[in-house]
Amino acid sequence: MLALSTSNFLSVLDLVTDDESALPTPCESWSVADLIWHVARASDMTVILIGGASKQEATDLFKIAVPPDVFAQCRRALSEQASAFANARDREFIVHHPMGDVPVHQLFDFRIMDLTLHAWDLARAIGASEELPDVLVTHVYGRLLPLKEVIGQIGIFGLGPSQDLNDDAPTQLKLLDLTGRRP
Repeated sequence: MLALSTSNFLSVLDLVTDDESALPTPCESWSVADLIWHVARASDMTVILIGGASKQEATDLFKIAVPPDVFAQCRRALSEQASAFANARDREFIVHHPMGDVPVHQLFDFRIMDLTLHAWDLARAIGASEELPDVLVTHVYGRLLPLKEVIGQIGIFGLGPSQDLNDDAPTQLKLLDLTGRRP
């Protein structure tokens, strides 16, 4: 799943032009460049967490300003993240994520969710196709649905679900709504 979420994100990233870097995204107060940098930093954070970094070391990564080569930095970070997960020997190893201590396998799911949702955000920002792979949508929705009642209180998913969708709405639309996105 990580390989698919990564390749899906990269396929949208490949469509972004330098002129689109300042466009707004569905992520409040983030430009396209900010979103790409967030993905890069979260991927770098993952690498150092798997390597045993502290919560503070992970948090400090997000204090670095967006560099001029943000596209290249994101591609590099995603590649290094894939290698870190591939080489992780213990999926139960506890990492000190800024949101709390979690095992590597949960961090793996965090990254799949982040890449999937931010691929949609990026596509929306640049006017590209917003269709996400069904297998990713189903996977991420299944992981997040148990949080439906509290997801809006976490602080990273906007207001959470709108309560405006029917049960028969497409799963991608339900996922986006659950995570505070209102297409």
